[in-house]
Amino acid sequence: QAQVVESGGGLVQPGGSLRLSCAPSGRTLDTLVIGWFRQVPGKGREGVSSISSNGRSTKYADSVKGRFTISRDSAKQAVYLQMSSLRPEDTGVYYCASLRRTYTDYVSLESTDYTSWGQGTQVTVSS
Repeated sequence: QAQVVESGGGLVQPGGSLRLSCAPSGRTLDTLVIGWFRQVPGKGREGVSSISSNGRSTKYADSVKGRFTISRDSAKQAVYLQMSSLRPEDTGVYYCASLRRTYTDYVSLESTDYTSWGQGTQVTVSS
């Protein structure tokens, strides 16, 4: 089963940018759907973005469309979440998750679809 590790969180001012990275191990990206989720205390995990195992399809939550971009680098076997125009409401723990779907267009923002989760990285947007 693929393990995933996130990195890149931190403190940023409103309007700023951050890039999160997700590195799966144990399986290659062309066998994995990758999703980004976030969670704040007292709330469930919210699906933020997803990229398909063939790299051709992406999906975004309405709250981040036009501000966040998901991408992947097959050579580095990494997935990135570029976050721009950050708002205080983007604050939370961001998790990377993986789901086995070999070379398909499938994407999902449903946390129950995913079988492997990273430990999370804190993103704080504050002045």
